[in-house]
Amino acid sequence: MDNIYLFMLIAITILAVADIVVGVSNDAINFLNSAIGSKAISMRTIMVVASLGIFIGAVFSSGMMEVARKGIFVPAMFNFEDIMYIFMAVMITDILLLDFFNTLGLPTSTTVSIVFNLLGAAVVMSLIKITASDSLTVSDLGNFINTEKAITIITGILMSVFIAFTVGALVQWLSRLIFTFQYEQKIKNFGTIFGAVCLTAITYFIFLKGLKGTPYYKDLKGVIEGNEIFIILGSFLLWLGVSFAFQAITKKTILLVVIAVGTFGLALAFSGNDLVNFIGVPMAAYHSYEAWVSSGVDPSMFSMEVLDKKVPAEPLLLFIAGAIMVLTLWFSKKAKTVAETELSLSRQGDTHEKFEPNILSRSVVKGTSWLSNVISFALPKSTQESIGRSFEKPNELALTKDQSIDAPAFDMIRASVNLMVAGVLIAIATSMKLPLSTTYVTFMVAMGTSFADRAWGRESAVYRVAGVLNVIGGWFGTALGAFIAAGFVVFLIQGNPKVMTPILLLLTGILLVRNYLSHKKSTSKAIDEDSLSTSEESRSVQGVIHESAKNIASVVKRGNRIYTSAVKGLAKQDLASLKKNKKQVVKLSEEVDNLRDNIFYFIKNLDESSVGASNFYINILGYLQDMTQSLEYISKTSHKHINNNHKKLKFSQIKELKEVDDALEALFNDIKSAFDSRSFEEIGEILSRKKEVFDIVTSKIVKQVARTRTEESSPKNTTLYFGLLLETKDLLTATMNLLEEYHNAHDGDVTPATIKDEE
Repeated sequence: MDNIYLFMLIAITILAVADIVVGVSNDAINFLNSAIGSKAISMRTIMVVASLGIFIGAVFSSGMMEVARKGIFVPAMFNFEDIMYIFMAVMITDILLLDFFNTLGLPTSTTVSIVFNLLGAAVVMSLIKITASDSLTVSDLGNFINTEKAITIITGILMSVFIAFTVGALVQWLSRLIFTFQYEQKIKNFGTIFGAVCLTAITYFIFLKGLKGTPYYKDLKGVIEGNEIFIILGSFLLWLGVSFAFQAITKKTILLVVIAVGTFGLALAFSGNDLVNFIGVPMAAYHSYEAWVSSGVDPSMFSMEVLDKKVPAEPLLLFIAGAIMVLTLWFSKKAKTVAETELSLSRQGDTHEKFEPNILSRSVVKGTSWLSNVISFALPKSTQESIGRSFEKPNELALTKDQSIDAPAFDMIRASVNLMVAGVLIAIATSMKLPLSTTYVTFMVAMGTSFADRAWGRESAVYRVAGVLNVIGGWFGTALGAFIAAGFVVFLIQGNPKVMTPILLLLTGILLVRNYLSHKKSTSKAIDEDSLSTSEESRSVQGVIHESAKNIASVVKRGNRIYTSAVKGLAKQDLASLKKNKKQVVKLSEEVDNLRDNIFYFIKNLDESSVGASNFYINILGYLQDMTQSLEYISKTSHKHINNNHKKLKFSQIKELKEVDDALEALFNDIKSAFDSRSFEEIGEILSRKKEVFDIVTSKIVKQVARTRTEESSPKNTTLYFGLLLETKDLLTATMNLLEEYHNAHDGDVTPATIKDEE
């Protein structure tokens, strides 16, 4: 490898393309969430508007490119060799870190990632230079690093999290107080004013944040700066007229325009200012290489003072970067995974919670509840009732957690506030020259508005707060991880660049492909034909009998498979098989629990004349849960016994378990056949065999008692065997109770003809 630096430059360029893909997948999706969550406009329209904003912002970008060149470190303190090692390490760690967060579905900041990658690599390279020098000490580290910039960024992170959440919550609370959840009539009367205020704020944001940093801003600087108040007033009057005309002509709410323009504004700002996070490093590397080649100086002697000069970005590169960003937005599946996290945390109704509560989230919820009680005690009761009426939700059909995913996550009022507040906060921070992450602001505003809208009720607060804390923890993890990883990688590269660079690039490629395949597998799994359905829509006993039959057949089929696998695993002492079996029973148990979680929605949506269906449904779910608990015990104790390397069961015990398994298999196959074909009249015949099956299990228990008194020498084997047989009896009891429930309901309410008609 004659020219390692040319090889590095090519590798950095290729990595930059991949970095745009992983970066957009994480960062860009945040500004789409308000439009996606409200479902006010079609997904195609959202994507077109966002694509236009991204492309325009990218093409007009360049002013922020100096961050990678001299914003974090002092270029004059490094030579060309050092700089190339730093840039190589930064690109490798940045792409791996962002891809890791994408795979987890957690939103993070590309700004923080690139800044702390640069900081970590520069600090380690500085320490290497200091160690190699006789005249430098660790105290000279400040001469290499722009410490003031790093401290300012960290402060900006902390401030943005708190301020964005607080302001978002306050503005949403006031908006909801005015418009309530039944806002349709009030929007007709006051929508023009509300729309004009939102659009004015977004316009102000586009001018100050979206255009600032572009090469064209200097031409507009004289017009904008000092005339902000006139821009705001002019925009308000213009949008007031537009809002009035739009609602009068189309008979639609102006909030549709607010959401579309707000999405465009955030997209413009994102690509116009955050593009540096993706191509700033490769462009700086290119300019460094160009200067070194023309100098003819040894790479270890060529000072990088050239990076102190301001160099505009090449329009062609900006055009290509913008095109890649737009394509990523359209086709990235990981972007959709990241979007699901924010939408699930901000959803107004119940949903499948993505995060488990922890001690911190419980403490926050308890503290907030206490504070709420204190405030309620201080406020007059009439005031509390007046405020409460504004937050009353309209009576609608209660949606299950599965159904809520297809419904809007929140209404257009909240979507408009999300976009407006995020835009204004970023604009203000930009005008004050404060560093701010668009990801942090948009995410925390969305969380603040969710909190104010009482989306975090007693039923979901601990889960949602845990989710927010996980995401925030991930942000700080990004900073720490980027710093450490980049420093470690640059240390490896500088030791032997010709060997380590290809190895690290190969490792990066393997990890990216592995993460891609893993994510593709997890998101493209076809729904298992045996998975339990939560879509019971019938409102009568007959209908519930019919619709529940598929779930019964599925549980019986899977239960049969789980029991047989446990017996075979014990016989062969196959730990891997038992471990897999344990996962299968946990999955089944979770699906049954999910059915039980939907009892509320099932009863809530019943017709008055069909309330009797609820009692039948509740009993059926109770028996299903009893069955899964027995299977779970059998599976886990079998795995535990083999995993602890206890004595294997005796041949006679295995033989007897196989006889029980054969009897259960015959029974479960007949049950499955009856439910699959909806031949409920066969249930009576199956129930008549109840004593026969129970007697088989009882006889095995009697035999084991005799063995224990005479020949058994292993307490562990005895405990396991009795446990399996007793739990098998419980499994049979739950199964027979379920069949009796069906048999009684079928005889009392349903005829075969009825079932055929419903089919």
